[in-house]
Amino acid sequence: MGCELVAMLLMLVSQTGQTKAPAPCSIRLTDVTSQTKIAFRHTDGGSGQRYIVESVVAGLAMLDYDNDGQLDIYLLNGTPLKGTKVEVPPRNALYRNNGDWTFTDVSLDAGVADAGYGLGVTAADFDNDGDEDLYLNNFGPNVLFVNNGDGTFSRGGDAAGVNYGEHVGAGACFLDMDADGDLDLYAANYVDFTYEKHIVRMIGTHQFHPGPNDYHPVPDKLFRNNADGTFTDVTESSGVGSVAGPGMGTVSFDYDDDGDPDVFVCNDAKPNFLFQNDGRGNFTETGELAGVAYNYMGRTVSSMGADCGDYDNDGRLDLFVTDFSAEMPVLFRNLGNGSFQDVTNSTGAGRSAYPHVTWGNGFIDFDADGDRDLFIACGHFMDNIRYIDDRTAVKVPNILLMNDGRGRFLDVSTQCGSALAVVESSRGVAFGDLDNDGDCDGVVLNANGPVTAMRNDTETTNHWVQLRLIGTISNRDAVGARVRVQSEGHWQVAEVHSGRSYQSHFGMQLHFGIGKSQRIDRVEVRWPGGATQVFENLAADHSYVLQQR
Repeated sequence: MGCELVAMLLMLVSQTGQTKAPAPCSIRLTDVTSQTKIAFRHTDGGSGQRYIVESVVAGLAMLDYDNDGQLDIYLLNGTPLKGTKVEVPPRNALYRNNGDWTFTDVSLDAGVADAGYGLGVTAADFDNDGDEDLYLNNFGPNVLFVNNGDGTFSRGGDAAGVNYGEHVGAGACFLDMDADGDLDLYAANYVDFTYEKHIVRMIGTHQFHPGPNDYHPVPDKLFRNNADGTFTDVTESSGVGSVAGPGMGTVSFDYDDDGDPDVFVCNDAKPNFLFQNDGRGNFTETGELAGVAYNYMGRTVSSMGADCGDYDNDGRLDLFVTDFSAEMPVLFRNLGNGSFQDVTNSTGAGRSAYPHVTWGNGFIDFDADGDRDLFIACGHFMDNIRYIDDRTAVKVPNILLMNDGRGRFLDVSTQCGSALAVVESSRGVAFGDLDNDGDCDGVVLNANGPVTAMRNDTETTNHWVQLRLIGTISNRDAVGARVRVQSEGHWQVAEVHSGRSYQSHFGMQLHFGIGKSQRIDRVEVRWPGGATQVFENLAADHSYVLQQR
């Protein structure tokens, strides 16, 4: 008890001594929601019963569904829960990018106006036919939308074998677990909840949502792609079904750099999972051994969302995990020996987020200076949180941490534009170049509110490149490919991911800021399956399509 008390005091001292950011901050993110014509409003479907599913909404996806070279936006919504009456049932929405910072709702025409209870979403070309498909991880049956290549989708979930009935969904990701050239599917599950199992949780005279420890956890699901439009459930034979936790956000990345995709799963109030792949689609849970199951005090935290990126440019993918209020988000530094170290305090990554519930997140180089900054979405789900905690609220501003290039993060949230002044209850986030001007913009799904569209207006003389990989032998989207970029002797590394952050999807096109460099000297691509390819002398400030040969 004495050691724990000292550790807590040290953490509190470190929070009060947060490093101040230099002024002015170069990053500028502008709230342009009003000009986008995005009329979507999210609802959690609640009517005051405070079902646990209301507390775990919801993600979004950024994808180019129609292959026109512009990123579109798919937003999840919540169907009315038991006891809720509405005149017009809410639905998910697909917004087509018009290329001028306006978007058109094409949900009905495209066939994706799903009226289920959306929790998690991912996208990828699972059937290798040249267009991105959508997978929804719902409260209730899941949905696989197969892209027809003509701007429409067909429901393929029942025939494909990936719906699997009533459950509480979470994050999902496509990955090629066995290097056979097609994408398999990992779908996280939360807890064993039904309306009949609803628990009324009272604190004093006030009712609150029950938590994950009030229910039994449910094993996640893993489906092997049969390369004929169907999948086989390999949850048990793969080893994934040997453990169960209240899954939330997921990300599949090659944490041990052995050429195959592993899977990290955020667990709510339970130890996180890290499934190590043997290269043939057999997984061993190694979260505790690798040092990512707990924070630096050896405590479980209520992990929500996760993203990976090389924040210190040492060639290894690090991991950032968001958490509940009165818990620090955790930055796990990859040590390169199959293990991670919690460096949250020493790097300043997320100290200002301590009072809040944190959700979506992303390692994004907003100012193209060659290092990755951190965006953190914040907001509570308890509308009466003020009765038990006056440090936070349902609606709070989000957080932007600028990487100083020396392994530390500076909170510049109040200095970097109107998008960070928005006060909502944020959940999923997605990032990408929505206007094709060479920098990363963003979209935030806000629970029970409108979205926030963020345009990157950073004024800088820094340069950039963007890379879209096309697999021919490997899966067509090159999910799992690792890319190393060299400019003037400096190396950066990134991977192509399907599914990340808080139950969301973005990032098929890789963005690299290269500072004052005028050129990329060398690009090394390790394709899924292990084949390597080198590209040289790419001019800066261009987007390239790199095809496997």
